Amino acid sequence: MTDVTMAARTGQDRPRTGSAQRRRPELAAFLRSRRARVTPADVGMPPGLRRRTPGLRREEVAQLSGVGVTWYTWLEQGRPINASAQVLDAVARTLRLDPPEREHLYHLAEVPYVPTPEALPRSVGPEIRGIIDALAPRPAVVYNSRYDILAANAVYEDLFLASARESAGTPANALWTLFTVAEEDCPLLFRDAELPVMVATMRAAYGLHAGEPVWEDFIGALSAASPLFARLWKSGDVAEPGRRVKVFRHAAVGELRMTSMSLSVNGMPECRIVVYTPEDEETARRAELLRGQ
Repeated sequence: MTDVTMAARTGQDRPRTGSAQRRRPELAAFLRSRRARVTPADVGMPPGLRRRTPGLRREEVAQLSGVGVTWYTWLEQGRPINASAQVLDAVARTLRLDPPEREHLYHLAEVPYVPTPEALPRSVGPEIRGIIDALAPRPAVVYNSRYDILAANAVYEDLFLASARESAGTPANALWTLFTVAEEDCPLLFRDAELPVMVATMRAAYGLHAGEPVWEDFIGALSAASPLFARLWKSGDVAEPGRRVKVFRHAAVGELRMTSMSLSVNGMPECRIVVYTPEDEETARRAELLRGQ
């Protein structure tokens, strides 16, 4: 029994839900449409004679992807066969899929999708900066998943000491600031409760970047600069960004109870806008005073 036959039988033995039944025809149509747009010249092949379709033939996709012709044919026909991430990646490369198309292929094939690690954004455009500034007197910031500060309004900068460790070509970093500032100067009132959550949030993103020099250098440098960060990092805890109530202290206006809300940014993977809104009327009044600081 061939591997393809075994895979096909394994897939056929599984009960097919309504969702799965719908995904298979979508997968078939998607693969056919992507195959039709890739020409032999695109992949370094001669055009050949009697080519009835403008794109690649099924056997050519199979050959270039290193899979069996029968297996690929069945995949494109929407048959319930199994597909591994490695095989889907090979097909995606042959069909020249961009990242959103690759993710779409994974979802249709019912294979868990893991994004390809990319360099984190280091800046934002004027439109995002305009939105951040317009949110004053609410503190607002754009973080990447390493807590680099890509953009912040003046209220955030006043509240978070965001200019610390900022140098030419290197964004300020919220974690570096909070872990290296003197404890009595830390803007977070309940530092022992909040800093572990931030470290756990960064660790959740670290899995996509483990081994990357920029990440490893940052973690190593901050671990050397802050024994507290080193201890929290070794704990291995992970968390996702989410709504939290934080209490800040400001030398000029006093304590502020603020709710943090994270918003994703289209076109900027692993980035989020974080906006802090007053939790009570007294905080709202005090936050207004930050606008002119």
